[in-house]
Amino acid sequence: MKLLKILSVLAMPMLMAQQSTRFVYQVTLTPDSTNTEKKTEQAYLDTDGKKSFFYAENTLKRDSLMERMRATRNFDRTQTQNLRSNINFTIEKDLSNQSLVYKSRIGRDQYSYNETPSLTWKILPETVKIGDYQTQKAETIFGGRKWYAWFTPEVPLQDGPYKFSGLPGLIVKVQDAKGDYSFDLMQTKKIAEVQQPQARGQFINLPKNKYKDMEKKFQKDPASFVAAQRTGGGGPGGNRPGMDPKQMQEMQKRMEAEIKSRNNPIELK
Repeated sequence: MKLLKILSVLAMPMLMAQQSTRFVYQVTLTPDSTNTEKKTEQAYLDTDGKKSFFYAENTLKRDSLMERMRATRNFDRTQTQNLRSNINFTIEKDLSNQSLVYKSRIGRDQYSYNETPSLTWKILPETVKIGDYQTQKAETIFGGRKWYAWFTPEVPLQDGPYKFSGLPGLIVKVQDAKGDYSFDLMQTKKIAEVQQPQARGQFINLPKNKYKDMEKKFQKDPASFVAAQRTGGGGPGGNRPGMDPKQMQEMQKRMEAEIKSRNNPIELK
């Protein structure tokens, strides 16, 4: 195992000297524990060897569509309906120290928190070929779930999808023991530069526990939470014009239904 780590360190400068790379993962998830129907979509891990961004493919498509709309001044929101995603966050990693910034929206405002995940990997003897890569299995406990990962030292990048990193090679596949979440590498391609999803406006940076508290407030009473944001209680998005009661009622029903369908988060604690 020490040999793999040495090879990873020696090969890293060569990887960083190359152009940026996009690893395309198929994400299979069960956001609703009361509905066994799985959702599948693609996500990108863009990296230059020093930093990486993990985000939904639909996020990039939506950014491109909104950019065209702004350029043509033709705003047709119905075109974005098919670009909804269950991966409603962006994760930016600093690969030099395995720290990250998690960014997402709660209500109408954008929030972020900094984290250095505590990932204690146990590398197992099992090996298997996945696609073009020879991989080795590892396991860890994170976010209240047991996870199994398959990594390859053939790609000397200590990174992977979501918050997973720290193994002596790229994580080709990772899934939780219950089978609720799975990330599977489908494609690798070179890109001109690392893509960072667009963000209009500022992010409110909070400690992770405060961010979680904010999420719970939103889930408990989304309409009141958004109303507080509109009147200045949520951050830079405050003091917006108010909604009429009918609009507020419709929005509350829509948000409550969405929250109810997301009762099985990737991190249980």
